[in-house]
Amino acid sequence: MASIALENLAHSYLPNPGGDNDFALKQASHIWEDGRAYALLGPSGCGKTTLLNIISGLLTPTSGRVLFGDKDVTASSTAERNIAQVFQFPVVYDTMTVRQNLAFPLRNRGMEADYISKRVERIAQMIGLEADLHKKARGLTSDLKQKISLGRGMVRDDVNAILFDEPLTVIDPHLKWELRTQLKSLHREFGHTMIYVTHDQTEALTFAEKVVVMHEGRVVQIGTPKELFETPAHVFVGYFIGSPGMNFIPVSVTGNKAHINGNTIHLHHDYGNPQGDILLGIRPEFIQLTKSDGLPVQINRIQDVGRHKFINATLFDTEINIAADEGFEIEADMVKIEFDPANISIFRDDWRINGKAINQGEGGAV
Repeated sequence: MASIALENLAHSYLPNPGGDNDFALKQASHIWEDGRAYALLGPSGCGKTTLLNIISGLLTPTSGRVLFGDKDVTASSTAERNIAQVFQFPVVYDTMTVRQNLAFPLRNRGMEADYISKRVERIAQMIGLEADLHKKARGLTSDLKQKISLGRGMVRDDVNAILFDEPLTVIDPHLKWELRTQLKSLHREFGHTMIYVTHDQTEALTFAEKVVVMHEGRVVQIGTPKELFETPAHVFVGYFIGSPGMNFIPVSVTGNKAHINGNTIHLHHDYGNPQGDILLGIRPEFIQLTKSDGLPVQINRIQDVGRHKFINATLFDTEINIAADEGFEIEADMVKIEFDPANISIFRDDWRINGKAINQGEGGAV
């Protein structure tokens, strides 16, 4: 196993790329630590599969290098990189039994029969296939075939990394949680470096120790689920993480005050006098409906989803979402909102800016 380093990596599918817009993967330099579980998260077309294919050796980057440990593997084949891959659609041998499918990567490398048998039994037990080992793959459901594919990816203990490309797409929703749990157990036990590509934030946040968020071909943040939720580095991260995502409100900022339509919102940090496109970001959980003090809103609709109520409202010209506990009574004269100043973020031209901490008295909107 080894760390994976990306050095000034970029890729374009065009023969003569010009500016940034010609690159499916914009320049990135990052180190993926040995033995960690990562998720590559972003919508379709954001570049995550391109990045995964470069790491795996299926694609040679336009520029930059890929290193496994101290070894430059940019020009090395997938086999030379000694990695395992699990793809979106299961790749299994229909004429083989489940046992033979799981054993294939080990037999192909000349492992001893006793070791193969024990390893296959162990993996089958961990992913719930022990009762199906004798069955031919041809007649199995797509769920079970994807379990075989996952098992084949995990059966080797000598790989540098295991790469998963949307591996649960064909799995029924009620089985996804079970398989994610099993993958996490396998990671804890075997300690492989794992990179898991997905567009589903729930999959990413429940599987990974660190999530790599991509947007329009660029890595915009790498962080723990907590860091992505509390301190998004880019407005896309704030929007994409959370359901509903972070609210973004156009404001101007001077020092520790944000200004909107003649109203002032007190902040916990001093941001100086930032210029550009300034947005105040706050998650729905940190907005409180009130009757008197605060900013005026117009309530558009209320959704009761059991454990929470989501209130959609308009603040001046901006649509926002507010989250309230299920027991919160929404009264007709609640037409004002207050923000929790400790959970306000400020963004300039889509990127988070960090202010200087100050002693703060009572916050909110006045």
